Formats: sequence, C-alpha cells, structure tokens
Amino acid sequence: MGVETGTNQSVERAAAVLHAFTESGALRVSEVARIAGLRQSTASRLLSTLEQVAFVERGSDGQYRLGADLITLAGVAVNGHPVHQAARQRAQSLAAATGLGANVAIREGKQAFYLCNFEGHLAPRSFVLTGRRNPLHATALGKSLLLEVAERRTLLGDLAGYTPRTITDHDALDEAILRVAWQGYSTETEELSLGRSCLAAPLRDRTGRVVAALSLSGPSSVVDLPAREQELSRLVVETADAINSQLGHHGPADHRIQAPPRHDLRS
Repeated sequence: MGVETGTNQSVERAAAVLHAFTESGALRVSEVARIAGLRQSTASRLLSTLEQVAFVERGSDGQYRLGADLITLAGVAVNGHPVHQAARQRAQSLAAATGLGANVAIREGKQAFYLCNFEGHLAPRSFVLTGRRNPLHATALGKSLLLEVAERRTLLGDLAGYTPRTITDHDALDEAILRVAWQGYSTETEELSLGRSCLAAPLRDRTGRVVAALSLSGPSSVVDLPAREQELSRLVVETADAINSQLGHHGPADHRIQAPPRHDLRS
C-alpha cells in the first residue's frame, strides 16, 4: 500500500511539473519548483526523468520546455474527440470564408476548453487557442455552453471582471443566457479582452444535449456586431446545424424559446 501511495504521489508531482509550463513556455528548474510547489531537488529529478521520455526538453540556455512527444499525445487526444472530428473541417471552412477566427470548445467545469481554432486572414493571432481555457461567463462560447447548466450560480461562484464590459452579476448573466435560448446564438463584445468580439452557437449530440459550441471571433472593428450580427449569426447557426448532423442530432434545428419581453433583455 505504501509503494502504491508513493507511486501515485510521484505521478501527481510529475503532472504538477508538466502543468507548470502552462504559465510559461520555457522555465528554469527553480521556476518549475516554485510553480509546482516542490523542492528544487525534487523538481530537478522529475525533469530529468521527463526529459528521458521526451515529455520535456532542455535548451542550450538551460531552460526546459515541453517535449515533442506531448504534441504527439495531444494530437491523438484531439483527433479522437468526436466533436473535433465532426467540427474540424466545417470550422476551418468558416474561418476561410469569413476571414475571422473559428473556434470550437467544450465545457470543462467552469471553463471553456478549446478543441480547435482556425485563424482567418482578418483575425491573426500570435498563439494557438487549441488546449487553452477561458472563463464561461466572459465569452460567447461560454454563454452557449452554459445554456443547459441548471446550477450556474453554484458552478461559477463569483464572476470575475476582465474588462469594464464583463458580466459580473448573475442576474445579468441569466438574462444573457435567456437571450441565447431565444435567438439561438450568443454574443460577446470586449467582455474578456478589449478590442475583440465574438459570436457563438451551441453544438448538440444525437440526444439534443449541448456538448460544445462553435464561434467566430476577431477584432471588434472587423467583427462589427452592430452592423454584421445578422449576417454572422446566420453563418454560425447554419454551420452549427451542419456539425450537429455530423454529431447525430437530426431533430428540430430550432431549440429557441419564445422571445422574452424586450425590457427583460439587456443590450
């Protein structure tokens, strides 16, 4: 039993070392130890072992980075996900057609986890979104993913503010999600980061359950929701419906509810 406990602890510590690299792409042993909450000698030993199996690699500058074998494992995991399989090609085509970023995410706890991300020529990024996580309440993807989550307030707790536009009140978030249920898509204008906007629609499996969401995103000046919301929402909803068919959802495409009174909707 003691051996099993020790082995489990080693695995947990190794995982903590790997997770340390989510804060920075390159780290020294002392930095890994600090982030992972380990002694420097323990971090050094684990890094040496992980280097032997190509999970990390050490550069000429003495800093460690995640290794190539993790890319292989990540590729296998992503390519095997049914939502990724159904959505990848259509999301890529949507990005090419609009010039915006097309993203697909699932819900993991109180975060949106990005399964794939394609950059259109009008919405370039300096990093890949795939594998990243963002807060549900501050993104259009997240609002669509929250559509069927009954205990939203318990799940999310206090709503952090990221910009002056972030929804930090649960009543306001409930109204925003009611709007999603009514119109069939969600929007977000500079709620997570200034200068960027997004529009998303839920993705459903064969049971009709929301399992993911698809979005178009980019600079607010290019997305231009005041002028283009109708055009872009149609493209996103139509693409989402096509992906839903791939996921086995062949029921009614329209899951919207009756429109609530206008005074109940916040802009």
